[in-house]
Amino acid sequence: MLGLRDLSFIHKYFMAEKQESLLFLIIGIVALILSVLFFFFIKTNPLFFKGAAIPLAAIGIIQCVVGYTVYARSNKQRMDIAYNIGIEPSGYTKSEELPRMETVMKNFIIYRWTEIAFIVTGLIVFFLFRSNPDKTFWYGLGITLAIQGALMLWADYFAEKRGAVYTTELRNLAGG
Repeated sequence: MLGLRDLSFIHKYFMAEKQESLLFLIIGIVALILSVLFFFFIKTNPLFFKGAAIPLAAIGIIQCVVGYTVYARSNKQRMDIAYNIGIEPSGYTKSEELPRMETVMKNFIIYRWTEIAFIVTGLIVFFLFRSNPDKTFWYGLGITLAIQGALMLWADYFAEKRGAVYTTELRNLAGG
C-alpha cells in the first residue's frame, strides 16, 4: 500500500493563482476606468491622455479577461486536480496535469517576450516624442504602454515562478 502523499502543493498553487488573478482583474478594471476618464473627461493636455487611454483600454481588457478567467476556474480546477491526483497520482499526473503545466510554462515564454516588446516599444515611443510638444499623443501612448507591459511582466514573473515550483512537484509525483 502506498503511503499518504502530501498534496497540499496543489491547493497552495491554485489558491495563489486565484489571489493573483484577482489582483490582475482589479488592475485591469482600474486601467479601464482610467482609460475612460483619460479619453472622455480629462481636458488638460487632452492628446497626452487620449494616447495614454489606448494602451490602458487594450491591455486593461486583456487583464480583466485573464484575471476573471483564472479567478473563476481556480477552485474547480484545484478540486478536480487534487481529486484525480489523489485517485491515480502517477497516472493522472503523467497523462494530464504535467503535460498541461508544461504547456502553461511554455506559454510564459511567449507572454514574457510580448510584455518585453510592449515595454521596449513604449520606451522607444516615449523617448522619441517626449520633447516634441506636437506629439504628446504618442508620448502618452508610449509611457502608458511601457507601464502596462511592466505590470504584466511583473505579474507573470510571479506566476511563472509559482508554476515552476508546482511543475517540479508534479514531476516528483510522476516519478515516484
